[in-house]
Amino acid sequence: MSHQRKLGKPTDQRLAMLRAMTTYLLENGQIKTTYARAKEVAPMAEKMITLAKNPNLANYRKALAYLTKEDVAKKTFDELGPKYASRNGGYTRVVKIGPRRGDAAEMAIIQLV
Repeated sequence: MSHQRKLGKPTDQRLAMLRAMTTYLLENGQIKTTYARAKEVAPMAEKMITLAKNPNLANYRKALAYLTKEDVAKKTFDELGPKYASRNGGYTRVVKIGPRRGDAAEMAIIQLV
């Protein structure tokens, strides 16, 4: 299993943050965040799209259990699943955009390809 970054947060807060960011990414197509967070969000977003490629009730409910907005889950299954049907993985891209002004944290944009 790959090593999970802790991102300086307790487990519950970290999971809540990743859920929120994954939901936001699927909703809006891209997010600007720190590089470390982007690297954690990517696999979760990929998982959600992979679920949506095989649309059945069980998979829909798995997605609902993770995503924080029902309409985003619906969009993932109605639009994103079919859109990536012919593509095997690699639905997201993480692009570094340089350091943040305040604390020089490496910033990145994560986007759906």
